[in-house]
Amino acid sequence: MDSAKKPSWAGRILSGLAVAFLIFDSVIKFTGGAAVSQAMNQLGFPVHLAPAIGALELVLLAIYLFPRTSVLGAILWTGYLGGAIVLHVRVGNPLFSHVLFPIYVALLLWGGLYLREDRLRQLLPLRS
Repeated sequence: MDSAKKPSWAGRILSGLAVAFLIFDSVIKFTGGAAVSQAMNQLGFPVHLAPAIGALELVLLAIYLFPRTSVLGAILWTGYLGGAIVLHVRVGNPLFSHVLFPIYVALLLWGGLYLREDRLRQLLPLRS
């Protein structure tokens, strides 16, 4: 395999992991199941907002997945996930499993994007 292709494939894998989780998280909000109700109640949201939040997540995913807007999508996801961190801190959820989980997702989103997007690597080189 060409060494120039390795970052692209690694980036696709990292992005794919994040996207797979985010698709699951978005779609489950439309089911109205007990887990969704419990999570929404714990975070202080009315359950009827779950589908709207799921729809927002799907819009953000579309923006992230479209190559021309992928950086904007990553920026928007960073804001969304930052809000999730604040919510988990506010309700006193465990650090590693809840509070930091949005950071793990953001690292996958940004890491995948960085490895597959030449323009981003030029803008933010890891070495000079």
